Amino acid sequence: MRFVSQLVENYGNIVVFIILSCGLFSFPISDELLVLLLGYFTKNDALHYYPTLFVIFSGSVIGMLVNYLIGKKIGRPFLNLFGKWFKRSLKTSYKAEKWIQKYGFSAIIISYFVPDMRHITGYFCGMAHMALKSYVIYVVLSAFLWSWLFLTLSQFFKI
Repeated sequence: MRFVSQLVENYGNIVVFIILSCGLFSFPISDELLVLLLGYFTKNDALHYYPTLFVIFSGSVIGMLVNYLIGKKIGRPFLNLFGKWFKRSLKTSYKAEKWIQKYGFSAIIISYFVPDMRHITGYFCGMAHMALKSYVIYVVLSAFLWSWLFLTLSQFFKI
């Protein structure tokens, strides 16, 4: 985290955008901890609250859209080709697709607040061929709630 902290101090919100966009490609950085750290920076005036909120939100949305497109274009063919080595992944993917088709909006909102589940939801929504317009609406709402909650929550911690 010290490395991330140093990057944010040196380069500001552009690093935040890149890290959150990459975080949704399953980068090994906890997005929740990162946003809480950014809240610390906004509390200490190293970053401004509203531009940081916008960058967190937009990085998250972009990452989720890319995951959706990957899932829609190559998700099912990839799993059909390589799934034999991951027997549970095929069963899990069909269950996840059915869950997303059944619950749609709720599935996206809930997954956003469950660490690591958020990272794979976009793939499964794409594989389930959820309508892009609906997906974007759900993701934008979820990303805003998630970004606002974690960034604002960090304002109440005394460090």
